[in-house]
Amino acid sequence: MTVSNLCNFTMFTAVGILPSYPTGWEAAPRTTVSFTVPDNWSSARIWGRRGCNFTHNSGANDCLDGGCNGGLQCTGIGAPPATLAEFTLNPNGQDYYDISLVDGYNLPVSITNNASCPVADCPVDLGPKCPMPLKGPIDSSSATVGCLSACEANLDSDPSNSPNCCTGQYSTPATCLSSGVQYYSFFKSNCPNSYCYAYDESSGTALWTCDGNRSPAYTVTFCPR
Repeated sequence: MTVSNLCNFTMFTAVGILPSYPTGWEAAPRTTVSFTVPDNWSSARIWGRRGCNFTHNSGANDCLDGGCNGGLQCTGIGAPPATLAEFTLNPNGQDYYDISLVDGYNLPVSITNNASCPVADCPVDLGPKCPMPLKGPIDSSSATVGCLSACEANLDSDPSNSPNCCTGQYSTPATCLSSGVQYYSFFKSNCPNSYCYAYDESSGTALWTCDGNRSPAYTVTFCPR
């Protein structure tokens, strides 16, 4: 696994469930790190954080977006909004991977590989385009640096029974359709190769596969060109 920061600013990478490498590090612009992951790495995610200050010991609030408990090295999941690169490797010989906007968006990200398998990506900056009801964190220059999902923005006021969150009576693919998820089309039209709500597999352009028996190498790139 290779993780590259092509953004023009320093960010802080975070990785969940990683036994052989730190679960977070400072990534200066145009820097790359590589590490080995298990062939059966599952329910794994990689994401980026911005505007971090780890001297406060305040958990997820240490960062402007994508923060997590544990400080520099995460011990939990990132706080929404966060663009996630997700992997489940080699169940029944297939690798599964996606770029998820289910928890909202904070950075452009892509997943590429050396096996000619599909690219999963959200390569555009959605911050300036983010609809007003979804606007997330604002940085010191008053720029929007996060875009909440309709679920995280609590637009229907009941997260336990929500078509935006696919919960309660909307908890199945048959009852939670993309047409009922507010602002789904905003995310999907801008990032068509991303996972944009809980049951987006039906779009055919959300969850991607690669032959795990070929042991493909993956690259996660922040701010891909």
